[in-house]
Amino acid sequence: MQFQTLSVLAGSEACNARCPFCVSKMTPPNGIKLKEPEVNWRNFRKACILAHRSGVSTVMFTGKGEPTLFPNQITKYLRRMQEFEFPMIELQTNGITLADLPEEYDSYLREWYELGMTTIAVSVVHYNPEQNRRVYLPYKKAYINLPELIRKLHRLNLSVRLTCVLLRGFIDSVPRLEELAAFARDNKVEQLTVTPVNKPEDIRDTAVWNWTNQHHISPEQVAEIAKFLKEKASHLRTLAHGAEVYDLNGQNICLNHCLDVRPNSKEMRNLIFFPDGHLRYYWQYPGAILL
Repeated sequence: MQFQTLSVLAGSEACNARCPFCVSKMTPPNGIKLKEPEVNWRNFRKACILAHRSGVSTVMFTGKGEPTLFPNQITKYLRRMQEFEFPMIELQTNGITLADLPEEYDSYLREWYELGMTTIAVSVVHYNPEQNRRVYLPYKKAYINLPELIRKLHRLNLSVRLTCVLLRGFIDSVPRLEELAAFARDNKVEQLTVTPVNKPEDIRDTAVWNWTNQHHISPEQVAEIAKFLKEKASHLRTLAHGAEVYDLNGQNICLNHCLDVRPNSKEMRNLIFFPDGHLRYYWQYPGAILL
């Protein structure tokens, strides 16, 4: 069995955003709680060994909450990973702490870069700050200064990916996608990934499930976007899990999907390490467990 990415859950379910489509509430906790968990470092090393032997080139720090709320844990993970020399190390974040607390987090970012981090993937739902505020920070008057955060990350020699969730009423059409791509290009964002919002089959949180169901873009809208990219952009590659990567007027853009299950594939999308030492290969199924 081969894996594409080693996903490392950093931190806990604690989060400083209020996403109404919260993935944490849509998938099982699998041992993740609100306070910083103890890490089973013995099993983490086993996960790194398996990932390394499986040809994994990318490690993604992510979380059931916001991983940057526990920056020291990220540093510990990076230090213990160094012997494996993974070439690409990424951090998935909503960007709030990185933007709002520069005095504290700029030093972390510099250290993480020296320890091998390559890319900061910032989650968004739009290029418009008010639309992002509505989803991520409804309890605040303003969203973070995203262009300035991107410039800062570039000054620290880190690459930037915008990971945009496609939602009805937000980015849900070809014109809106073109505007998002233009925003990314204007801000020199290296990679842009767009993923239609998805929900698991079982209902774990009714409010989240209902909101996600109401804002789920239709198959016809997804097909329209896919057709546009196929006809107007240059197709660069198809990833093993089916995502398509394009060049759209000089902007890297990936049309992605999530929470998919491919039981017959010889290559798995994710090897997922949970701090308690468990190792899984699907987020939404507790039974998808290796260790």
